[in-house]
Amino acid sequence: MAGDGEQWQQGGPVGGGGSEARQALYEQFARIGKVVAHPKRIELLELLAQGERSVEALAEVSRTGVGNTSAHLQVLRRARFVETRRVGTQVLYRLASDEVARFLGALRDVAAARLAEVAEVARDYFEARDELEPVPRSEIVERARAGEVVIVDVRPRQEYLAGHLPHAVSIPLGELEDRLAELPEDAEVVAYCRGPYCVLAVEAVTLLRREGRRARRLEDGLPEWRLAGLPVAVGEE
Repeated sequence: MAGDGEQWQQGGPVGGGGSEARQALYEQFARIGKVVAHPKRIELLELLAQGERSVEALAEVSRTGVGNTSAHLQVLRRARFVETRRVGTQVLYRLASDEVARFLGALRDVAAARLAEVAEVARDYFEARDELEPVPRSEIVERARAGEVVIVDVRPRQEYLAGHLPHAVSIPLGELEDRLAELPEDAEVVAYCRGPYCVLAVEAVTLLRREGRRARRLEDGLPEWRLAGLPVAVGEE
């Protein structure tokens, strides 16, 4: 019930003053919903959370035409979700701020909590493949410091160079089977990739276990590691 004599009409207060301002705010909030209303734009944001990239690189990884990728990026840029910088003749895109990365995380969390389909896919694809619980960030920090695990970044090399967990080695998923000899046979391997719903680490763990290695995956990925305030290394180790 509205107080102070304020009446409600069509789901909102009228006559109480400030209704036009509230409506203007709601319209701006709704812009955010429109920005993430397309799955490809969410994918592009997830990719940019790994590090800045050109339109061409994003188009290749997302398997989308350059024209469509550019159009989606312009929508994200107008909403100030992404920023650009020019290096010679190339334009590189990046997330505008950590708030955008946090928003992506919140979007995933709400979807997982409210949509049965998300929980079902996560259960069937991820949990069914985890004989052991994923490794939490707190555990990997301590075990890495003690030299008890080998941390493997299975993302594409470009993403590793843009930022990675300290002491992690770069072995992209497509190269993992041919480079097994680089990993000590008696060491436990912890693989990680782009985030909690990234399949690269899951597939890496499956491959490693098939080869008789002890392997687990990190509970999430580099963006969550960075947002937790943990150190991130850049470039070659």
